[in-house]
Amino acid sequence: QVQLVESGGGLVQAGGSLRLSCAASGSIPNNNIMGWYRQAPGKQRELVATMTSDSNINYAEFVRGRFTISRDIAKNTVDLQMNSLKPEDTAVYYCNAALWRGWPKGYITYWGQGTQVTVSS
Repeated sequence: QVQLVESGGGLVQAGGSLRLSCAASGSIPNNNIMGWYRQAPGKQRELVATMTSDSNINYAEFVRGRFTISRDIAKNTVDLQMNSLKPEDTAVYYCNAALWRGWPKGYITYWGQGTQVTVSS
């Protein structure tokens, strides 16, 4: 069983910063991808940033230059430092882990419970 526990989030004014953290526990293979997605009211869940276990990073264009993803591979944690926050960044942010389970299962995806980020104007 894999669990993702998030912390951080909250209310901040536009231009402010927040840091999200996520810790994964359970059976975590060396081959994995961890990251963050978000879902605003009435919108689909979208990728924010991901980082592979060999440190390849992918950012959504709308956060590039403002958000920074980091990981402690040994501890199976992933953080998201969010700077220069905008009201449109308001959403529930979800930690995500895609874990390689070998053939034929491939990558299996797990989600955290979500944490609210609200940016006031």
